[in-house]
Amino acid sequence: MHKIESLIADGEKNGKLLLDGRGVKVPGYPDGNWVGPTIIDHCTADMQCYKEEVFGPVMNIVRCKTLSEAIEFCNNNPWGNGSSIMTKNGHSARKYQHEIEAGQVGINLPIPVPLPMFSFTGNKGSMWGTANFYGKGAVTFNTQWKTITARWKEESAAAQEMTTKFPTMK
Repeated sequence: MHKIESLIADGEKNGKLLLDGRGVKVPGYPDGNWVGPTIIDHCTADMQCYKEEVFGPVMNIVRCKTLSEAIEFCNNNPWGNGSSIMTKNGHSARKYQHEIEAGQVGINLPIPVPLPMFSFTGNKGSMWGTANFYGKGAVTFNTQWKTITARWKEESAAAQEMTTKFPTMK
């Protein structure tokens, strides 16, 4: 909580704090470590709240003049957890999703994190190891894949005789 609040303070000092989630108190849980939703606008690459991964309810908004500048800006970050783009242009959305190095990409969604049944797909410094830890990745971690192709027909007396011709549609 203290780490996240220090990153929010950096955003307040160097950017524009649109929503402040510090100092949240939840009735009945006085000893909880609560941080509420926070939005930091006009984030830049030199801000601590952008340089570090914030594992809390904090959204950093970066404003870029061009799509290429936005992609380059994001790809220069050592982390690769998630990134989103807000656009009405399908070409821009497609270019962004293919060129961005983040593992979780949002198109017109503020938070690109899918539901738990999907695998975590963070990239770069945001991923440890070689396997995802939930969703399909968690299931396949200890699974050996096998492909079986079968064709079953009801047997008749004629079908029990061996044949070498290839079945065709007539």
